[in-house]
Amino acid sequence: MVDNKQKQITEAFNRGITLGVYIVTVKAGDRINGMTAAWISRVSRTPPMVMVSIGHKSYTNELIKKGGYFIVNTLAQGQQEIGKHFGFVSGRDVDKLKDIQYLEGKSGGPILKEAMSYLECELFDTFTTGDHTIFIGKVISGRVLDDSKIPLVFQRSDFF
Repeated sequence: MVDNKQKQITEAFNRGITLGVYIVTVKAGDRINGMTAAWISRVSRTPPMVMVSIGHKSYTNELIKKGGYFIVNTLAQGQQEIGKHFGFVSGRDVDKLKDIQYLEGKSGGPILKEAMSYLECELFDTFTTGDHTIFIGKVISGRVLDDSKIPLVFQRSDFF
């Protein structure tokens, strides 16, 4: 009975909350990286702040802690392949931005030219939660790059 209840909770957890698809990028020293993320949310309007939840073992987690900044690049419908590109290998082993066009933000972090919008954030606070770190970022710049696009909504079947 417990296994069935846990299965129901997991199903509701995975399918019951609508998520966007984002690429979180970062620069720390001479290292840049990006990773696909869906656990992102607004946490304050004034000042504008967002949170991103990233696994403890992630290379991006390490770089955000070192660099003190991160950028949330919003993907649009039809950009699943970019999400896959940034989601299935570690930046410790592969330069994920090698063939990707990007601009440098105020922090030096990569802003993806193909993103529909971006928010550049200065690290404000961190919280350890279970198997993830929650990074709270104060938005220092942002822009809609293409207002004709519609945000990509995460669907497990698009990625797994």
